Amino acid sequence: MRKHLARSCLVAAVPMMLVACGSDTKTPPGEMPGSIVAVASANPDFSTLVSAIQAAELVDALSGAGPFTVFAPTNAAFAKLPPAALSALLADKPALQKLLKYHVVSGKVLAADVVKLTEATTLDGMKVSIRVENGSVFINDSKVTMTDIRTSNGIIHVLDTVLSPPAAPPGNIIAVASANPDFSTLVSAIQAAELVDALSGAGPFTVFAPTNAAFAKIPSAALNALLADKPALQKLLKYHVVSGKVLAADVVKLTEATTLEGTKVTIRVENGSVFINDSQVTMTDIQTSNGVIHVIDTVLTLPAAPPGNIIAVASGNPDFSTLVTAIQAAGLVDTLSGAGPFTVFAPTNAAFAALPAGTLNSLLANIPELSKILTYHVVAGRLDAAAVIAATKAASVQGAELNFRVENGVAYVNQARITMTNIAASNGIIHVIDAVVTPPTIVDLAVATPDLSTLVTAINAAQLAETLSGPGPFTVFAPVNSAFAALPSATLNTLLANPSQLSPILTYHVIPQRLLAAEVLAASSFATVNGQTLTVSNANSTPRINGARIIATDIVAGNGVVHLIDGVLLPQ
Repeated sequence: MRKHLARSCLVAAVPMMLVACGSDTKTPPGEMPGSIVAVASANPDFSTLVSAIQAAELVDALSGAGPFTVFAPTNAAFAKLPPAALSALLADKPALQKLLKYHVVSGKVLAADVVKLTEATTLDGMKVSIRVENGSVFINDSKVTMTDIRTSNGIIHVLDTVLSPPAAPPGNIIAVASANPDFSTLVSAIQAAELVDALSGAGPFTVFAPTNAAFAKIPSAALNALLADKPALQKLLKYHVVSGKVLAADVVKLTEATTLEGTKVTIRVENGSVFINDSQVTMTDIQTSNGVIHVIDTVLTLPAAPPGNIIAVASGNPDFSTLVTAIQAAGLVDTLSGAGPFTVFAPTNAAFAALPAGTLNSLLANIPELSKILTYHVVAGRLDAAAVIAATKAASVQGAELNFRVENGVAYVNQARITMTNIAASNGIIHVIDAVVTPPTIVDLAVATPDLSTLVTAINAAQLAETLSGPGPFTVFAPVNSAFAALPSATLNTLLANPSQLSPILTYHVIPQRLLAAEVLAASSFATVNGQTLTVSNANSTPRINGARIIATDIVAGNGVVHLIDGVLLPQ
């Protein structure tokens, strides 16, 4: 109904429009109208159009048999174009021909028929849209102001605006980038990576395209090396491409996107600007036939590959070759490749080389001792440098404690200097040390414990220091100073002066195996190095050895464990 009404209005308006056109557009009675060019030339309001037809050398064509329907812009329509643009157009014959042909439809289409259409194909090959709106007819967005001006080879309808041909469909990503001189380095990289065919394919793709200036931020030697390394170049370029056509309006809704390389880029909006990782997007939505291009000001950097496990990381560092050999010899590869996490204080090759001559070879041939020393370099859990510095000690996987301190700005683990920190691994962290650390012996622990000073004096007097520093393992029930002080003073002095009497007493405090507190309490008695038996009780939840109360447990040494007691044990 509305289309019919509009058509009726348009047809009814034709006689009035013709009258308004004046004598220039009328044909005297009995005369045949001239051709389209002749009729237009006779109308001063088409002088710019006629000049354009002449400049485009289309006079003969539009004077031919036709028939043609011409949508004819008036002088005022051409005047809407910027003067410089109009002058340039009149001087560019191919472009002018294309524009004028876009105003011509083959055949004689009167107004009554025009309003029945929604589009029409022009001599340029492109289509114009046709619509009726509020009683007016529009060709694209140009209003028809007069219709059905008859000619011998067609008809003219007058427009108030020059039609603009639709932009030619864009080429693919490669074609669009190649046509932009600011992408010349990117295009060279794509060619060197042999990705032209891939990015010319169906897609669609979204490309975050670094400009030449972005590539220029890379040191020239590094850029040249990259362009020569096809696998690395392919990987980097694919990191700039996302599958699918993601326009700017959708990009800003995302926080990340998976690239063709397989890893993700982060996306954020900050102070009105969009960033892909740390590269700013400077232009968006450059359309292509197989996707879209967004311009960025910095080449994206691939995220570092996740580190391997502790063994993989150590194996990749030539300065840990001796350590890796030792780990392999000790059968600890599977353990340190496991889930962890672990903190490893890793001696360098130089640290192993500083051991006394023959020590390393002896260790490599003595797997239990080697394993004990290596596990002493490992702490369960992930302790970064800050956590190490904040701590004063930590239990090693071997059981004995590692001691940490900072002196004059230098961090130490036991007596070894920490020379490098926070080497990440998938199952923990590595800190580099300049010396091999060995777990303290039972004698070392005793010497380091002020409350065992009398025991140390006794061990030395009985000439047992070497034995209790040996491989063991031993469990020592160590009387504290107050326990020795409870003996009659003459008794202690006599014992210290008589090693043959003192030694059996001290060895009565030693069990020839490593027993933690839970294992001690699970038994009722143990044979000592002395040969006699110690009895265990736990009445009223007070653990005792013979009658002496156990007051501290599980002080782990490299060759055993120490439990403190409040009395001296005397054999029968």
